[in-house]
Amino acid sequence: MDILNIATTLIVLAAFFGYLNARFLKFPDAIGLMLIAILFSAATIMAGSIFPDILEFEKELVTQIDFKEILLDGFLSIILFAGALHTDLNLLRTMRGPILMFATLGVLLSTFLVAGMMFVGFQGLGLDVPFIHCLLFGALISPTDPIAVLGILKNAGVSKALEIKIVGESLFNDGIGVVIFLTIFSIAFLGNGEISSVDIALLFFKEVGGGILLGFGLGYLAYFLMKSIDSYQVEVLITLAIVLGGYWLARYLHFSGPLAMVVAGLMIGHERFRSSGMSNITETYVDKFWELLDLSFNAILFVLIGLELTIISLDGEYLLAGLLAIPVVLLARYMALFFPIRLFKRRLGLAPQTGIMMTWGGLRGGISIALALSLTASMSRELLITVCYIVVVFSIIVQGLSVGGLARKYRKRLEAAGQPAD
Repeated sequence: MDILNIATTLIVLAAFFGYLNARFLKFPDAIGLMLIAILFSAATIMAGSIFPDILEFEKELVTQIDFKEILLDGFLSIILFAGALHTDLNLLRTMRGPILMFATLGVLLSTFLVAGMMFVGFQGLGLDVPFIHCLLFGALISPTDPIAVLGILKNAGVSKALEIKIVGESLFNDGIGVVIFLTIFSIAFLGNGEISSVDIALLFFKEVGGGILLGFGLGYLAYFLMKSIDSYQVEVLITLAIVLGGYWLARYLHFSGPLAMVVAGLMIGHERFRSSGMSNITETYVDKFWELLDLSFNAILFVLIGLELTIISLDGEYLLAGLLAIPVVLLARYMALFFPIRLFKRRLGLAPQTGIMMTWGGLRGGISIALALSLTASMSRELLITVCYIVVVFSIIVQGLSVGGLARKYRKRLEAAGQPAD
């Protein structure tokens, strides 16, 4: 199956599933599309004994798609830029302290907490998984997914202050999480003796620092180019070139592409940039263009996640390990956020429910699956993919559908107590 047929099939499925969701389920797009795709895959698997050609077609479609390459090297740049473009930078700046700690210390602590608890859990289930592989799982599952978070929190009804903390953390922690994952991956692949602590520190600062600086450079370049002309068609094209070309440049320089896209998106979306660098018609077209790209690429991504069910191992022990991982990941996130929340609670007036809401609203998504699919066969790949998939499905469907109700419940409790909602 060539690339044109694959793209055509995915777009047709995304449009059809999107119609079913909008017409009947009326769930947030991320939840509805993935749920329908999972049901479609389950039905295909059950019908495989009667209509084997249908099951083979779906398996061929999924196996020929490099999910990691499509997401990390393609979709991610566009979706992160689109999300950052519409994020309030001024409000984000007021929360920069906790967001920085959530995205760095929080991800690192969660990685080790998940690894420790899952190592014990795997042993209890009779699964011999080395601790370094548990660390890999902790690293790939700890970052919250900005794609899932941005797509669901818009409709969840959480307070603006809480939304900016969760969204801001998600925009930055995936870049940090990928660096942590790649570092642990190198240790697991090369061995402890082949990589030193100095190498790890240099990799971290090069990826993170380089990505942030590149993002600033791309933002200023876009500002200079767009301010010097008045042609909304060309200016929209410039933003697209900044994203695609900038992400390619980040990969070439071994900088963090996700962080570069977030910084560039925040700069271009800032009120000062808009007022002095764009006309009203350009601003409208830029916003609408990136909203459409965001919707389209999200739709295809969550359909892909649902279709991945056909290649997931349904081994009983693996499924139990996945169910065990759900509370482990949630507990580790709550524990990792506890210290940063306590540190900034008085200074920023964080509401009492912040820890619980950020734990339940910190959704996992395609980035975790993409990282799991990048594991080698010697890294407990099949087991970790299954466990990761179960956590992601639970996160998006169960947490995503209930986070709005949880937010309303806490808001009513605060209002009854005469306290301001976070």
